[in-house]
Amino acid sequence: MKRSLLHLLAAASVFCLTLGSLACKTGSSGAAAPASGGIAMDPTAKLGEMDGQPITYGDLQADKDQGSKLKQAETKALTDLYEARHGALEELMNKRMLEGEAKAKGKTLEEWFKTDFMAGIPDPSEDELKKVYEEHKGQIPPGQSFEDLKPRLSQFVKQSAGKEHMSKLIETLKAKHGVTVALAPPELPRVEIAATGPARGPESAKVTIVEFSDFQCPFCGREAPVVDKLMKDYDGKVKLVFRHFPLDFHPFAAKAAEAGACAADQNKFWEMHDKMFGNQQKLTIDDLKGYAKAIGIDAGKFDKCLDSGEKKASVDSDEKAGAAAGVNGTPAFFINGIFVNGAVPYEQLKDAVDRELKKG
Repeated sequence: MKRSLLHLLAAASVFCLTLGSLACKTGSSGAAAPASGGIAMDPTAKLGEMDGQPITYGDLQADKDQGSKLKQAETKALTDLYEARHGALEELMNKRMLEGEAKAKGKTLEEWFKTDFMAGIPDPSEDELKKVYEEHKGQIPPGQSFEDLKPRLSQFVKQSAGKEHMSKLIETLKAKHGVTVALAPPELPRVEIAATGPARGPESAKVTIVEFSDFQCPFCGREAPVVDKLMKDYDGKVKLVFRHFPLDFHPFAAKAAEAGACAADQNKFWEMHDKMFGNQQKLTIDDLKGYAKAIGIDAGKFDKCLDSGEKKASVDSDEKAGAAAGVNGTPAFFINGIFVNGAVPYEQLKDAVDRELKKG
């Protein structure tokens, strides 16, 4: 969905030298520096006592329910810490490189940014401004004409060009200064989860993603094309397994999950998957039967399967497995057992897959 023009203009007004957000990530090189610390706990550490017996951290880890929750919490903490350190490192290096460019001109960084960098970016043409205005015309409140917005449109277009130019400059300076990153990603805890269910990708894939999802969940619907892109980009390298986790407050989700399982019996799960995610506001029984016909399923067999509720046990089994692994919302992913929670950006899934592929 396109953001409103006024939102884009507001975002443009805060564009400045936020260098970390402009730089591409650099691959690891050289000796690995430690990426974690202060999170790991000794399994023998005593946390409490009951009936005169100590309860250790190892006891928590060994418990099926609590152990999964702890692994997920540790995964998030380690990932957040690594991303914060990585971002801080990139910002520091970018700042130092640009300060060097400014110093060579006898200026401060702020002076160089205004007089050299931004001054070198041409003002947008009238046609460019009109194109942006027309693209977002339907989102503009009544009374806001092109002439009214022209100064802000010009600022937005120029600063957008500045971001792109800054990214290219940073990459050039990295090559010039021989920049490498030795900060290694953390070793994340893994959750044991069975990869059973409808699957895409080869059995021999080095990376298996188990996804727990809900066909009525808007976040799951938003993530579906992200996952599809990942599978296309990593064709032959990744196996995706879908498991059902219909949430109680989505009234049509449980039956939609059963519909998916019924479609799987006729080797049409992924076609049904796409139909349901593409029509999340229409998941009644009649809708589901209509989708089955549209994708060429034997209607009699499908209707009998759906009406009988014979797939409820299968859906319940998926839910139970997800809950045991610590899933409490959707979508939830386990990438070779490493938990990734929620509708995350493509780059986050890609980075997780890349790390697993490098490990082999």
